[in-house]
Amino acid sequence: MKKLALLGSADSFLLESLIKYFNNVYVQISVLSDDEHCNFYLKAKDLGIDVKYLSFEKSFEYFSSHDFDLIALCDYRNELSPDILETGKFINIHPSLLPAFKGKDAIERAFMAGVKVSGVTVHSIKANDSDEKIIAQYPVLISNLTHFDEFKSAIYDVECKLYPVVIDKLLKDEVFDFSDLISSNDCPNSCGGCGGCH
Repeated sequence: MKKLALLGSADSFLLESLIKYFNNVYVQISVLSDDEHCNFYLKAKDLGIDVKYLSFEKSFEYFSSHDFDLIALCDYRNELSPDILETGKFINIHPSLLPAFKGKDAIERAFMAGVKVSGVTVHSIKANDSDEKIIAQYPVLISNLTHFDEFKSAIYDVECKLYPVVIDKLLKDEVFDFSDLISSNDCPNSCGGCGGCH
């Protein structure tokens, strides 16, 4: 049984997608949040999922004493310190094609910059930024007629499809390939495939 921690501070759409994808499979999921009032925490409660409040100050102690195979950030707003990152294998999903539009408000900044291609990146998080690796990227096209809300929705849809599949591959010690996204539509999970979060 693999052990996966989902760590979030704000939005809940990734949580729903991940819970559906890994329903009744080989993964034991722990849901953690540093904000008891955020959508991430409240949605876990609504879904009947055990969610633990984990203050940022207690993060090092918690992760040092728990042996997770993977810790996946889901719109986590705090910056994890190097000592915390040394306690396990951390990954994050970012709404741009890194290294472009790194940091906050990436979706808005990409759209306002007028780029024709943006997308989503899943990457490792290391104590030393130079050691971080891009694990997977998926593009989202922006035409002259694309409205911001359409672009934002497209980014969220890609995140919902990409993150569960990449996490699945990492937990199996396999390398992600784009064909995995196609085959995930026929996955045996009870969610019936990964058709997005909207």
